[in-house]
Amino acid sequence: MIENHYKLVLETALLCSTEPLSLNELGRLYGDEVTPENIIVWINQLQNDWADKGLELVQAGTGWRFQSRLAMREYLDRLNFEKPPKYSRAVMETLAIIAYRQPVTRGEIEEIRGVAVSSQIIRQLEDRNWIEVIGHKDTVGRPSLFATTKQFLDDMAITGLKYLPALDDGTPVADIAQQVINFEELATGTNSDAENTPIDFQELINPESLESDTPVDEITSSDATVVEENLSSITEIKNNE
Repeated sequence: MIENHYKLVLETALLCSTEPLSLNELGRLYGDEVTPENIIVWINQLQNDWADKGLELVQAGTGWRFQSRLAMREYLDRLNFEKPPKYSRAVMETLAIIAYRQPVTRGEIEEIRGVAVSSQIIRQLEDRNWIEVIGHKDTVGRPSLFATTKQFLDDMAITGLKYLPALDDGTPVADIAQQVINFEELATGTNSDAENTPIDFQELINPESLESDTPVDEITSSDATVVEENLSSITEIKNNE
């Protein structure tokens, strides 16, 4: 009986929290009464309990959280009347390069893209709390080294960079993103049409697109759409190296 009560406490805490909760934070719910192993058991049980519901319990970069399932997006979008902000292809390419090549300097990003990286692009990614400066390269001018943040992992719902989709073959990347990476929508909204549209990687392999800062309609603050464009862009870059 008391075990069921502890499990209910855990479920309530995860449902009420606006941020992922780590094992240490969840342990504070019980003091010294339970072990981390107990909590993991209850988390697994909760995942099974919610297997057929619209929410799912997932492990993100900084802990555990409940989030809506992908199948619920088209319905939840109808509650969001605010038009989400759009990011340019240049912003998404920059983010993708940092994610897969980190730590990386601004100059190295520019060398890969073939064009200058404006301060506004860096500022947008820093304001979104997706990237941060983690140090300086030991070379002339000591340029800043950029890397992704824990918030980036949380928004991508992965526990580490090793879980980023592989880039060996561009064709299955979109499928990997749909199967492995689930995103929390909250109040940002999504672009369901973009999400359900297959990516034509041959069409994306176009060197001219690397020089354009023109906003792409499908790129919004929806994390699912953002990562799809990330993966497309980095695949495009690799094919043009």
